[in-house]
Amino acid sequence: MNKTTLKRYARLIAQKGVNIKKGQEVVIRADLDQPEFITILTEECYKAGAGRVTVELSHQPITKLGLKYRTLKSLSRLDEWEVEKLRHRTETLPALIYIESEDPDGMRGINQEKVSKARQATYKITKHFSDEAEGKYQWCIAAVPGEKWAKKVFPGVRKSEAVKKLWDAILYTARADGDDPVKAWEEHNKDLHARCDYLNSLGIKKLVYKSANGTDFTVELMDRSRFLGGSEKTLGGTEYNPNIPSEEIFTSPLRGKAEGIVVSTRPLSWRGELIENFSITFKDGKAVDVKAEKNEELLRKMISMDEGACMLGECALVPYDSPIRNSEITFFNTLFDENACCHLALGEGFMECVDGYENMTLEECRALGVNDSMIHVDFMIGSPDLDITAITKDGGKVKIFEKGNWAF
Repeated sequence: MNKTTLKRYARLIAQKGVNIKKGQEVVIRADLDQPEFITILTEECYKAGAGRVTVELSHQPITKLGLKYRTLKSLSRLDEWEVEKLRHRTETLPALIYIESEDPDGMRGINQEKVSKARQATYKITKHFSDEAEGKYQWCIAAVPGEKWAKKVFPGVRKSEAVKKLWDAILYTARADGDDPVKAWEEHNKDLHARCDYLNSLGIKKLVYKSANGTDFTVELMDRSRFLGGSEKTLGGTEYNPNIPSEEIFTSPLRGKAEGIVVSTRPLSWRGELIENFSITFKDGKAVDVKAEKNEELLRKMISMDEGACMLGECALVPYDSPIRNSEITFFNTLFDENACCHLALGEGFMECVDGYENMTLEECRALGVNDSMIHVDFMIGSPDLDITAITKDGGKVKIFEKGNWAF
């Protein structure tokens, strides 16, 4: 891949992704794939003003070995140094960059029951720190191609060609393949913010989804719900883009208020395994039944991780006519596939989707109906014939999606 192009992509992540402040610490979490790009990204972070850049590398096969051979007791424990690291980062609030590249099938065969119990145990320790830092720091998820991921997406070509094709797809969908990706994102954010303003002006009470594939679903919003999209701001006012790419406009619905059935339109990758061709039935706000052609038991495990895992934390609107969907590529990666079409998320909601959250505590936001959970898992339900009607607080009806795309 052209080094100039990689520098532009890295600069986009550093400047528009996390928007590094002068002297701020930066933590980059990445797998062992594409070390050249991680080196370039590190330099761009320093050029953007970072006072210190720490790179934390992992390797999926090694992670898998740990999950296989370590005992449940070992996996459920956090050592003192790990807790102190969490405490330090909660206090210093570094900008966090997550670079994804893992094999979508890389965790196939692990003991999901053991992993679930371990995650539930460590979450009791980490939850305090994540709650304390909520809304206070910049973060960004982006991607580079790993070889096994590339071969999953492009199975019919040799490995090097698959990596090149995935690089091209990542840069195109991230709006990072032109001469000035930063400017491209400024224009993109402007469009997304204008659409948010319109939706927030409607006073929406409910969203009604209907599609010929069987989706027939109604979800209620909080009285103070607001739609967000594109760049966001920390409580301190720093603007950042949490996802590159991103085509979504989203909100957090009212906890416990969802009825009907939704049918998936793309595979869901969770814990290194794929859940395919599935549906979820909601009653009284909870997922009460699931069906899947592949990995149904894993889906059931996901919605039972804690009390909030079976309820919705997000409703996201993405036009079917989007760069990712138009690429006609299934990425087998939620960062990309969720931005191909409309999606929902089970689990944790967003306090920033409450109007006026800046002057509220996390507990107050949750009291208004923001869901609380240890998971946040997006799954895609958008289709070329999906219609979404907004029911306003005064009883009016406004079509916001028609045949898979914006109706305004």
